Amino acid sequence: MDFAFGADDDAFRSDAREWLAAHRGDAVGRAWERELGGGGWIGIGWEDGGAYGSRRAGLTQQVVWAEEYARARAPARAGHIGENLLAPTLIAYGSDAQRQRFLPAIARGEELWCQGYSEPGAGSDLAGVRTVAVRDGDAYRVTGQKIWTSLAQDADWCFVLARTGAHTVRHRGLSFLLVPMDQPGRVEVRPIRQMTGTSEFNEVFFDGALARDVVGGEGNGWRVAMGLLALERGVSTLVQQIGFAEELREVVRLAVEAGEWGGGAGDPVVRARLVRLWAELHTMRANALRTLGTSGGGPGAPSVAKLLWGGWHQRLGELAVQVRGAAATVGPYDWDEERPYELDPLQKLFLFSRADTIYGGSDEIQRNIIAERVLGLPRESA
Repeated sequence: MDFAFGADDDAFRSDAREWLAAHRGDAVGRAWERELGGGGWIGIGWEDGGAYGSRRAGLTQQVVWAEEYARARAPARAGHIGENLLAPTLIAYGSDAQRQRFLPAIARGEELWCQGYSEPGAGSDLAGVRTVAVRDGDAYRVTGQKIWTSLAQDADWCFVLARTGAHTVRHRGLSFLLVPMDQPGRVEVRPIRQMTGTSEFNEVFFDGALARDVVGGEGNGWRVAMGLLALERGVSTLVQQIGFAEELREVVRLAVEAGEWGGGAGDPVVRARLVRLWAELHTMRANALRTLGTSGGGPGAPSVAKLLWGGWHQRLGELAVQVRGAAATVGPYDWDEERPYELDPLQKLFLFSRADTIYGGSDEIQRNIIAERVLGLPRESA
């Protein structure tokens, strides 16, 4: 696609930059989501988003907003899952009543969502979920366990893939349910402490939790779930890449400062690795721009994107540690409080990126998808 920015995009960029400068204070999490919602900045890419309270922006303007947001170093989004995954799914598969109920609250930044897909025995193999949902009048009772559920500790709702058909296996008999999290005794969230010391991921236990909404009809959960996974690309990947570029610039700066010492830019191997990371980042951006729009780049596009950025981000984290040398292994310590130090951004990058080739579908799963759905190779035997 022709991705030149026009006069309207320049005006939109000025609006976005001014708004972010005026509102970027101490607000984070839910408070920041409400600020964004009050400014009409949530859901700008939704089809007919204006009907639910957001601005309407074309593809180039969505990219402009993503660029300005990243460059302003605005807070990490607590509402990403609701805005970029659940909302487009409801627009594509939900009923009018579901759209009217849930989309305005997401657009206002008032309700946060999490994703109930992975289970202890069904991570990358999503068709193996064992969570069940049993009919209870006009609703369902959901029982089971989900794991690696991002931001569940703060979420108001969870969209859950569960088995509603009796004696069904694999893709058949799955349904896509909307479950309120505020059900004491029926929904329990247990944070998972990571190597970084933080707990973005959680285990979630459902014990007869009530769900009144099924998206796309009972038994059609696999189709809805696959449609949702196809949304994990596009403009949101450009936001990610802008953050990657900032991290790469910091590693380059440290390498230049190190000079001839250790793993500095004076080392030809380090220079070669930096150049490769720079070139691969531009390749990722070109691929993301190619897949923007309604065509989405084909059935294997999300898998190609995941393979590109997962390994790249790990290699960047590894080089960040090498460039800093021994300094990368230590940090500040509060001797008065005797509390463990907090990791700095590059230490977090190195440790957190170890999971980049696993979560969201491991590299092995992504290669299988490309082999089977794009190249037409025989399906791997069970």
